[in-house]
Amino acid sequence: MGQAEWARDLARQLLEEPLPRRWAHTQGVAARAVSLAPILGAEADLLTAAAWLHDIGYSPALVDTGSHALDGARYLRDVQRADGTIARLVAHHTCAEYEAAERGLLDVLNAEFDKERPELVGALTYCDMTTSPDGLPVEAEARLLEIHSRYGPEHLVSRSITKATPCITAAVHAVQAALDAGT
Repeated sequence: MGQAEWARDLARQLLEEPLPRRWAHTQGVAARAVSLAPILGAEADLLTAAAWLHDIGYSPALVDTGSHALDGARYLRDVQRADGTIARLVAHHTCAEYEAAERGLLDVLNAEFDKERPELVGALTYCDMTTSPDGLPVEAEARLLEIHSRYGPEHLVSRSITKATPCITAAVHAVQAALDAGT
């Protein structure tokens, strides 16, 4: 069994029943990751595994700090003994440092998980931010608006997404440019 298949099974176990909409999103993010194979080459399976696992920290069984990126990465590292690259990608996906800062956890995040290569983090960010909560492809701008609408303007997630928007937009544009150059 490859990393992506293992990751799919683990994500299903953690998300499908307690969080069916999050599971639908996760399936869409993983499908996006698969579509990046032409620009990822040998790292396609690795990114797909991280895509399956990027939101496991939302699982009620894993919530600890409230930072889904940190909680998911810790579970992968400490319980699953997952590949370090996958844990680092989950820890830092979608500009997670902005939410960690809002939660007072930035130093913890950075002390526990080194940053992963920017092109891999950017690819995972692209997959996440171009997939709707229901798992459908969506423009990043629409996804950002949906997040703000879901949480409201004063919520720390909205505040962190506002601060992270340039980071997110840059990642999405870089991946799209790489895809366009490959066609």
